[in-house]
Formats: sequence, C-alpha cells, structure tokens
Amino acid sequence: MNVLGNIIWLVFGGILAAIAWFLAGLILCITIIGIPFGLQCFKIAQFVLLPFGKDIELGNFGVGGLLLNILWILLFGWELAVGHLVIGLLLCLTVLGIPFGIQHFKFAQLAFIPFGAKIR
Repeated sequence: MNVLGNIIWLVFGGILAAIAWFLAGLILCITIIGIPFGLQCFKIAQFVLLPFGKDIELGNFGVGGLLLNILWILLFGWELAVGHLVIGLLLCLTVLGIPFGIQHFKFAQLAFIPFGAKIR
C-alpha cells in the first residue's frame, strides 16, 4: 500500500511539492547564514517526494538546534505548518483523502520543527 500511496502522491502533486522545497533550499543556500535552513529544506524535499511508509522522529537537538528551530518558527515555520494543517484537514473531509491528509499532518510537524528531526 505504501508503494501505491507514493505513486498516487507523485502523480497528484508530490513531485511539484518536492521541487518547490528543493528550490527553496537552493535559494536559502545562497548565503552562508541560510545554509542550515537550506539543508532542512532539502531534508523536507526528500520526505515530501515519497512520504508513505516513513515517520518523523522529533527532538534530539541541542542548544544550537533549539535556537535554529526558534528562528525557523519565527521566520517561516509556523506559516508552513499551518498551511499543511489546513490542507490536511481539507483532505480528511473525504474518505479517499484521509491517507493524504495524514501525510500533511506529518509535513506540518516537520515544517514546524525541522532541526533535530529524523525521518525513518
């Protein structure tokens, strides 16, 4: 079922979402200060490409990760997380959309606190 979910995901926008995250990472990596944020965008792009069958493990960040997460949240993390929550809720209104809504809830977690998160 994970393979089928990933195929459907790719056909209906997964590739575009991964490309968007990848481009955001490239833009952030232009400056030295943006490199850590760009690397997190690359991690999210990899997860967004094939999300079914993967889980997010939050935490395991030190003081630097905590400070970078706070900066991420203040700059753009909360907007991304709210956007994924809204999309997830809309998808969960239909029975067929529930698995895809659940994936957006995972994206919301990762978009809110990317530093220190591990994808398994």
